[in-house]
This record gives sequence, C-alpha cells and structure tokens, in this order.
Amino acid sequence: MTTEPTTTALPLSPGTWELDKFHSAVGFTIRHLGISKVRGRFAEFDAQLTVGESLDDCEVSATVALASIDTGNADRDAHVRAEDLLDVARRPTMTFRSSGIRGDGADWTLDGELTIGDVTRPVSFAVDFGGVEDFHGGRHAGFDAVGEIRRSEFELGFSRGVLGDVVKIQLDIQFIEPA
Repeated sequence: MTTEPTTTALPLSPGTWELDKFHSAVGFTIRHLGISKVRGRFAEFDAQLTVGESLDDCEVSATVALASIDTGNADRDAHVRAEDLLDVARRPTMTFRSSGIRGDGADWTLDGELTIGDVTRPVSFAVDFGGVEDFHGGRHAGFDAVGEIRRSEFELGFSRGVLGDVVKIQLDIQFIEPA
C-alpha cells in the first residue's frame, strides 16, 4: 500500500525539539486481579521530537529507564523490577522510534516501534496536541498521548490472572523549541 505524502502545515518550527523533563510524565495503568487498576510512572526518561517541513519529515524517539518504575509501593516496585517480570538487569530500557504521524485537526496518531529487551513490536498512540506557548524565554509544545501494549507480546510474564495482559501507557509531554 502506497501512502500519499502529507502536506499538513505544522505549527512547529523545524529542528530538534528537546524534552522539557520538568513538565513531562510517562505513566501507565494495569489491571490487578481483574478488579482494580494499579497506576505507576517512570521517573527517568528522555525523548526528542525532530520536526521537518511536513509530517512525513517528523520523527519522535524516546528511552525509558525501566528501573525507574514507581507505583507508590517500594516492595511492589522491587518485585516488578525482578527477573520474573521486567528483569531490568537484562532489559534496562524501553525505547520508542516513530514510523509515522498521521491525522489532522484534533485527531492524531503516532505510529512506531516499541522495544523492550530484544522484543520489538508496532504500537500506536492517540495524540492530543495541546498547542504552543511561550514560557521562560522559549516556546513549548505540549502533547498528551495514550496507547497500550500487551505484556505477553513483549515476553513480560508473571502470574496471569494476577496482573492483566494490557498495559495502558499515558504520556504528558512538553518539548522545547530549538534555539
């Protein structure tokens, strides 16, 4: 299938936009016992947005330190880092590299490949572009993105029935315009 080049005008200046770590977050939810959700976040992550002249010329990449997981319970976090789940000794990072951005108006989708350890799978995020604002001498662009992965597809085992297979990922991200 051939896709037509995208000619959507972008409200962002071309160049590499750096992550504003102080105004960004990577969170997730997963079902516990099928009856409730456990929420957490990753404290250490980095991302960049490279903006070209059109959507076809834009790229997003990100790296998350899996050992930085924080669910608000130190014992649970230690267990999740262990060999029977994330195995952060063998899989220290989760990486994302975009393969395309599509949409218009309020409906955007960021497609890409997510890698955990030696497993790479396609993933898509529904994206809400919050806009661009001047802040402390620079322009900031804000995005909210939501997607989901299946633990089983990334060989992240442990206790089926205790933890759900679907992990919902929520991103609240700000990028700073290049100088």
